[in-house]
Amino acid sequence: MHIDTIPVISVSYNSAELIEDLLSSFRAHYRNPVTIIDGSGEQHYRAIEAVCARYDDVRFIHFDYNIHHGPGMAWAFQNLELQGPVLVLDSDVFILKRGFLEDMAQRLQPGMYGVGYVNHVNEGGYDVDYEQGAVRYLHPACMLVNIEVLRQWPMPTKHGAPMTEPMLALHRAGQGQLVQGIDWLKEDFLNTTTGERHYLRHDWQGTVKRSGSYGLDEWNQKSRQAAELRLMVQTMLPPGPRLLFELGANDALLARACKEADPATRYLAAGSHPDKASVTQNACDALYPCDPDTLDDAFFRDHGATDCWILDQALERSAAPEQLLARIRKCIRPDASVVAVIPNAQHWGMLLRMAIGDLAYSAEGLLSPGQRRWFSRVTMFELFRQAGFRIVQGAPVIRQPLQHPGVAAALRQLTASMGVDPELAFQDAQADLYLIKAVPC
Repeated sequence: MHIDTIPVISVSYNSAELIEDLLSSFRAHYRNPVTIIDGSGEQHYRAIEAVCARYDDVRFIHFDYNIHHGPGMAWAFQNLELQGPVLVLDSDVFILKRGFLEDMAQRLQPGMYGVGYVNHVNEGGYDVDYEQGAVRYLHPACMLVNIEVLRQWPMPTKHGAPMTEPMLALHRAGQGQLVQGIDWLKEDFLNTTTGERHYLRHDWQGTVKRSGSYGLDEWNQKSRQAAELRLMVQTMLPPGPRLLFELGANDALLARACKEADPATRYLAAGSHPDKASVTQNACDALYPCDPDTLDDAFFRDHGATDCWILDQALERSAAPEQLLARIRKCIRPDASVVAVIPNAQHWGMLLRMAIGDLAYSAEGLLSPGQRRWFSRVTMFELFRQAGFRIVQGAPVIRQPLQHPGVAAALRQLTASMGVDPELAFQDAQADLYLIKAVPC
């Protein structure tokens, strides 16, 4: 393939000036076909479309919503007629001179996933300062990929580090060598202030500076919260070697963390999340991709040797949580336990939403489509008691404490008027979720 025929993909969001800089600098040196995948708001996308129209062989594809970087790339990879090498550039990249694409094309060998700026991250997508055991992460800011190879692996996702899923898949399959770093590109990207650059200028988060966090701050917060919850769950698990069975299969990183802490641990999982099944399978010794409600008494008897049952978003998603716990109780060993993560429907934020009628469903949380049952601290405890369990350990997970004095006073007054201890009710309204450990009575 001739250098000038390699297609170029870039994802745009609310920044016509960035696209102007990218296209003007690129067209000063290359004539390659360019496709801009745009998810800008109505007040921005017309300006970006006009910029694209000023340049030959630039295709503008607009979505009526913020498609985000990862899904935008994935849409292009899966829907455009692409063959052979494909160049991906961030919208805030500025080309200084010709030669970078020629060098990248020479380095990209048949069968490789891609070349570009590569650094090392952990399985959550965070940068680390070690290489042994770390995940090689190919930055989409500037990468040249073999599209046929890329399509064999998971697609980029809506994520602060959108290439995390494909890079994790390569890492876990022992194929990290399919990604190769380029020293001059790393130097260009890390040199953001002074000094000479080889070919490119890239002011990190240029889009973020112009149009907001682009979801990165939210992702960072959620990732930290998930990591903290995993650590809390691990503290309640029995010491190894142990047999763990997770119902819910929501977090493959928990399975991996347990096995890394004790390689002799066996980790099994059952859950109805087919989109996560391949990732979870690589972390687990066995995966049953099914709704836990469909598991019968015989299944639980067959796994009666389990040391701890982990219920991660299982009880609130179950059509019959009482029956699910009862089936575990029939087969659980006297010295085994159940560790459950359960959202708190009594959270003050939910109480306020109900008070004002704001009950719109959302993709996650208590109003997500998969949520079937709501529990408060009291009803959680009663659920386990009726199933034949005794709570031996519990902890509230407080992420959004109530800090508004007026609302706090109103909540105390309301509960006191109903004959309920206002301080206890106030504390019960603080937890976003509860972590519970129970043993058979």
